[in-house]
Amino acid sequence: MQLHDILQLRTSVILPEAISDGGLAPTTDTSLFLTTYRGGSHLPSDIGSLKLIRRTLMHSLFEIQHLSYAYHTMQGETPALSDITFTVNSGDFVAIVGPSGCGKSTLLNLLAGMLTPESGTLLLNGTPLTADSRRHIGYMLQQDYLLEWRSIWKNVLLGLEIRHELTEESRAYAKQLLKQYGLKKFSQSKPSQLSGGMRQRAALVRTLVLKPELLLLDEPFSALDYQTRLSVSNDIGSIIRKEKKTAILVTHDLAEAVSMADRVIILTARPGRIQRIVSVAFPTDLTPMERRDHDDFKTYFNLIWKELHHETS
Repeated sequence: MQLHDILQLRTSVILPEAISDGGLAPTTDTSLFLTTYRGGSHLPSDIGSLKLIRRTLMHSLFEIQHLSYAYHTMQGETPALSDITFTVNSGDFVAIVGPSGCGKSTLLNLLAGMLTPESGTLLLNGTPLTADSRRHIGYMLQQDYLLEWRSIWKNVLLGLEIRHELTEESRAYAKQLLKQYGLKKFSQSKPSQLSGGMRQRAALVRTLVLKPELLLLDEPFSALDYQTRLSVSNDIGSIIRKEKKTAILVTHDLAEAVSMADRVIILTARPGRIQRIVSVAFPTDLTPMERRDHDDFKTYFNLIWKELHHETS
């Protein structure tokens, strides 16, 4: 068994109350790999070692450093985000939650390069984000935006057509994804002939076929009814894990965040600042739906709920 596999196994059983990033800080003697938990009590040294070593070994894909943004109108300035700093490692699934109007979607638009930050730095693979490097970022919006006059197959190929990357190889990959995720027999159907869940899967395949390094998900299940939302979030979460993609999800649904993410970033009310980052550790083979049935699910949910309630009270 490789060291990485051992670390994955060992860190999957860390107690929930001992893994909030917001409550962990390295000691001055980093050679001991000891960590302290908020409130002053010490974690076992092997737990701290595993967490620090694992983070060191993982490749830093996306770095957000001191990001701030404000909207400007004739009436004045409205600060939206202030001093946002966090790192997303390759293979991470990060969820962002916070009160309504705290700047979650604004943050995602900044990460996608659709807005320009007033201050701060965005680094993709260690280099500043540019128009060219943004091609490595996929963005799923709240609506699927499938074009009704095109078949599902043609919708999936749309991004490849726009980029002039439609080749035999890319077509074969698109067919493979449609077959793999249960859409092959609907490839010649129009979007209106598919259920909401199937449309979202088609939208994800349209994004995955471009082979992005990073996926940004802006409440992609919010337009679905609750039952469908549970099923689709389970499907999409499982697909992202299976494809070994790195993802950042914005959501109002705390249960959705806990069931899908490795870390949950909690933002304050506007202007949004990072209040706390909570690491979420479940056995790696669990689907999002299976996580909801796990004994630790309630612990994580309540921890995040209390942080948000404390912020808004």
